[in-house]
Amino acid sequence: MTNNDILRRLRYTFNFNDQKMINIFALAESTVTREEVSNWLKKEEDPAHVNCSDVMLATFLNGLINEKRGKKDGPQPQPEKRITNNIILTKLKIALNLKAEDILEIVKAEEFNFSKSELGAFFRKSDHKHYKVCKDQFLRNFIRGLDNKYHVSRPEKYTKKQDAPAKENNRSDSGTKSWSKKADRTSDNAPENIDKNYNAASPNASKLYVNPKATKKPEPERKVLKLKPKDIWGE
Repeated sequence: MTNNDILRRLRYTFNFNDQKMINIFALAESTVTREEVSNWLKKEEDPAHVNCSDVMLATFLNGLINEKRGKKDGPQPQPEKRITNNIILTKLKIALNLKAEDILEIVKAEEFNFSKSELGAFFRKSDHKHYKVCKDQFLRNFIRGLDNKYHVSRPEKYTKKQDAPAKENNRSDSGTKSWSKKADRTSDNAPENIDKNYNAASPNASKLYVNPKATKKPEPERKVLKLKPKDIWGE
């Protein structure tokens, strides 16, 4: 897995927009631009794609720890100049406050069985005799499992009416979005200038409105054509 793959997958799992990504980098005392974030997240075949360096991925993961767990007192830890799968796994474990059992459960859900002792070897120091390198296969299944466990659904976007007049400079004259669902008008997310107690008319209403003050016109007398038997059967 590349650094860009990991960045894209984490962004998708937690539904981070560009500004949120910038804020997470800022939590690790690093300033990045929207263009930099956008280029890191582009696919490899895109001409604007830029490789995310080890330092920048480590910085993002440090910021994610501060985002999820809160920033500790003291100086901000410096990002690693060379990042490994073991370091990535360790930082995600800290950020999401996971125990060994939680990680094993996450990868087991991806039909990837692993023992607790094997997992523990990933978190040992690199010079420890029981240290084990975390390979891409495990990290890939773990990150995929994170998406299944922590995926944040994107909020439903309120669509504007198709018959709305064209906008000028991408701005609406009223400044208020049209709501696609009746329930949205009563939600807590409705704009302030929309009455939450307002109930939109049902498009399938079967009763027609009748003005009680309208003058009722008398119905014209119906003429009935009377026929004699001889007119039907003849003489």
